[in-house]
Amino acid sequence: MRGRPARVMLTYGRFDMLHQDHLRFLRQISAMGHELIVGCASDALAAQSGYPCARSFEERRAMLESCRFVSRVIAETDPNQKRTDIVNYNVSAIVLGKYQYGQLDHLQDIAQIMYLPRLAPRKIREFVKFS
Repeated sequence: MRGRPARVMLTYGRFDMLHQDHLRFLRQISAMGHELIVGCASDALAAQSGYPCARSFEERRAMLESCRFVSRVIAETDPNQKRTDIVNYNVSAIVLGKYQYGQLDHLQDIAQIMYLPRLAPRKIREFVKFS
């Protein structure tokens, strides 16, 4: 795309209730490169992490694919797949929310790792944890 650096950007999340903060975050990341790949947590991974989703993976994937800032959606099925994703998709940088600061620093040898502030505080954005 014109005016954007030739960089592949990657982010991860559940994106269960896609809201304005998500869209602002995705727009901000998209502006940093020419392609934005979103790793969307599978239903099993979301449940395993203690935050099962109200919407199915397919619904969340469809919402993300309809977002104009997103180039591609991939399934995140394993928390350890990030290194492989970086290599397979020729990723320049991974961007996460600032509340995840330091979690992916071990990948700095193969990609730039960035942590951006989110508009809404983490506690407000969290949805009810299912029992």
